[in-house]
Amino acid sequence: MSMAETTAKKEKFTPDELLVRLCEEIAYERKAENIIRLDLKEYSAVSDYFLLCTAASTPHVGALAERIRRGVLEKMDIKPFRMDGTAESCWMIVDYGNVMIHIMTEEKRQEYQLETLWNDVPAVDAVKRIEAQLRKKAAELKKAAEVETKKTAE
Repeated sequence: MSMAETTAKKEKFTPDELLVRLCEEIAYERKAENIIRLDLKEYSAVSDYFLLCTAASTPHVGALAERIRRGVLEKMDIKPFRMDGTAESCWMIVDYGNVMIHIMTEEKRQEYQLETLWNDVPAVDAVKRIEAQLRKKAAELKKAAEVETKKTAE
């Protein structure tokens, strides 16, 4: 079960929010950098969320796009409407309609500066969100282990 699914049980998220969170986690696990979610619901008729992430190399662009496609299909049984771009172009988009994942090399990200185009929209640093969840989960596991150790010692 992904962190997005675990969190969804505690909080109410829309299907699009669950999808974008899952994509964030897959990108994070596959070593994407500078993962930023832009909430465009009030600003764009094109999509509710853009997820922007940076790949370390041209092959990494293609690998991230493919892994996100496969991961979402496995966990949520959702196929993208389309995948645009190529790894060689240094920019690929995995398009789920209301959620669009932009995977770029650092050079392309600097060139197009999508964050600047949408600088007035709410943004979430997905890396900080995921790492905070991981720290919380680790603390809970540590506490549970300490309780178990006390029980065993008694």
